[in-house]
Amino acid sequence: MSSSFATLDQFDIRGLARAMELNTGAEGLNFGLSPAQWDILANYLQPFSVRAGQVVIEQGDMDRTVFLVESGTLSVHFEDEKSRIRLAMVAAGSVVGECGFFSHTPRSATVQAAGPSVLWRLNPVRFGELSNRQPVIGLQIAMALATVMASRLRDRPRRIAST
Repeated sequence: MSSSFATLDQFDIRGLARAMELNTGAEGLNFGLSPAQWDILANYLQPFSVRAGQVVIEQGDMDRTVFLVESGTLSVHFEDEKSRIRLAMVAAGSVVGECGFFSHTPRSATVQAAGPSVLWRLNPVRFGELSNRQPVIGLQIAMALATVMASRLRDRPRRIAST
């Protein structure tokens, strides 16, 4: 994972909430949170921007951070010694990193920004704090992430895109 993310000083969690509301596809997240719950969640997430081409997740890394996409598009690709294969494009209102977040396994693919993007990260420590202090919100997030992961795992051609 790149350590040169531009952290945003001015941010509004409602941009992320709106992106999720607009993404009604199989990979869209639906936390089902009230505006007050979104405000609580904002205290546990870290927003940042990435430029086109910037790597967010590196294949093989053991990092367990999950990234929520507010704006932009992310490219998910797998590389071996012979080639690089694009597995998926992930749009605003979705997520990357969910498999590593839950499984404690190396990242199965590399994720990089296809263009300028705004992401929100949640690491396992902050998720644990959230779940202890706000168990209803923690459960809603876990269920939404698991739903996206299950959808990706059911889709045979995109199965490995679950990072």
